Amino acid sequence: MKNSFLIICILLMNVGCSQEKKELVGETEFQRELNAEYKDASKSPLKAKDLKTFEALQFFPVNDNFKVTASFKLTPDSKPFKMATSTTRTPIYKCFGIATFTLNGKEFSLEVYQSQDPDKDPKYKDDLFLPFTDETNGFASYGGGRYIDLKIPEGNTIEIDFNKAYNPYCAYNDRYSCPIPPRVNFLATEINAGVKAFEKH
Repeated sequence: MKNSFLIICILLMNVGCSQEKKELVGETEFQRELNAEYKDASKSPLKAKDLKTFEALQFFPVNDNFKVTASFKLTPDSKPFKMATSTTRTPIYKCFGIATFTLNGKEFSLEVYQSQDPDKDPKYKDDLFLPFTDETNGFASYGGGRYIDLKIPEGNTIEIDFNKAYNPYCAYNDRYSCPIPPRVNFLATEINAGVKAFEKH
């Protein structure tokens, strides 16, 4: 009887551990949190049929060379504009600043945007949005480009970690409306970091 009870306890512990491991799939905290979100049916952008077989997103290997400190020049005189999306929706953004950095031996500049949505929750007032495209799009990464979430920096530099680049929801489900990265934010190099193209099974 004792042996049976012990076996049941061990089985329950193993099940618990295996479930925990599934929730924590990923090399970094960013990857683990993103995988957990996409596995959660209440939050996931995945279609129901893809969610059934989903285990984890595919990421490029984490590479510190793709984590850069960029000089950051504010653009207070920039005017709000309608950003194109995958649908007819045109959210209003403003170029908050320009980030300039060196990557793969070349200098690049990217525009960093701030949402001008009047109904935006005050807790997101320091959020910045960096959509970009690069030479991996349509091959190793999603063809429509990727995004990075940033915060307003205190000084004149800003940290950009391309290992945290993620796909628009449109990469997984065409029912979403996703901002299209402006042409000015094309990087003429391969950003082999962040989330890869979604492979449907």
